[in-house]
Amino acid sequence: MICLVYLVFSNYYLGMKMDKLTKQLELTHEQTSPLFRIMFTQNIELPQLRHFENNICAFHIGQGYFLTVAHNLKTEAKIFKSIDTGIFERDILPFLNQPQRQLFDNCFHLNPASQRYYWNSNNPNDFNAMIDALRQINFDTRWVTFLEKKICQAHLIVQFKEPLFYQSADLTNLFNSNTNFAEQAINRHTFLIELALVEAFYGDDIALYKIVNTPQEIIDAMPAVKIKFDILPDDQEDYYCLQSSPTSEVGKLLNKAQIDGFTEHFSIFSERIGGNYVLEGLRYLIKGYFRFGSSGAPYLVYNSEQNEFEVNAIQSEACPIQLSISNKREGNFQYVNAIATPLSNIKVQLEKLLK
Repeated sequence: MICLVYLVFSNYYLGMKMDKLTKQLELTHEQTSPLFRIMFTQNIELPQLRHFENNICAFHIGQGYFLTVAHNLKTEAKIFKSIDTGIFERDILPFLNQPQRQLFDNCFHLNPASQRYYWNSNNPNDFNAMIDALRQINFDTRWVTFLEKKICQAHLIVQFKEPLFYQSADLTNLFNSNTNFAEQAINRHTFLIELALVEAFYGDDIALYKIVNTPQEIIDAMPAVKIKFDILPDDQEDYYCLQSSPTSEVGKLLNKAQIDGFTEHFSIFSERIGGNYVLEGLRYLIKGYFRFGSSGAPYLVYNSEQNEFEVNAIQSEACPIQLSISNKREGNFQYVNAIATPLSNIKVQLEKLLK
């Protein structure tokens, strides 16, 4: 009788482990992972001039909503690849001196049909000179401003080894040549899905985006993860980080993480144009591997009763320890810990926005 009970229990335990393993592997597979990337695009309708920047991790929480960090919104794009004539004539032209105007005439060509100026220089010196000119006239090149002025768009990057969107020919046919193309260099077929910034919670370093101008069938096909708003203890088991693979943003990695402590955070984010702002509030101190470029990655906890992973926090910052090398400490840092924002910080706002 004891042997029978032991056998039943062992089989049950083994079954649970296999269920969990299946869910772990699903998190890293291109067909079932809720992890994606957001990039800021310019000239999306012109493949020969198409430009991608500001790559950031993001994850789907359902209904076409995606969470990532907010700090990349306030970084500066340096220059633009195209710009509407109205913005140029209103916000740039009146502030240029003659040499700067000549520089602009050399670097940008006007397309009368689209009423936009397009970057047309391969000279690195022109690029640097343009950065200096725009900075001198204090033109706002932050990504959040580029979004507001429609200088760029935010797009979700979805990639598969095969040319079908989630293995569906019908869904694939809903894309066009501007939003579906092969990238032979990485052996992937890329699909672009337009996003709109819903709200940025800068103090918590979280941004919420939503899919727009996209058929509902596409949204419904995309894997999502539920939110667990609880503040978890530092002895929490089954805690993981889902991020890009160690050597490329194309792949995905799920690795164990450990809540190592808690902090009432305070950090000043330097911003030249809008003025510095403060990152503050409750944070987890995380022990475990994270790669640089993993900002926006979700921290997940396994719910054994539901046999599913739930997102609990978002990767925000690297946290260094200071080393002494040759009896010197200045500048000697090793980034072995991470700082993550619990999603409980914005529970009220999220529930209001997503209701």
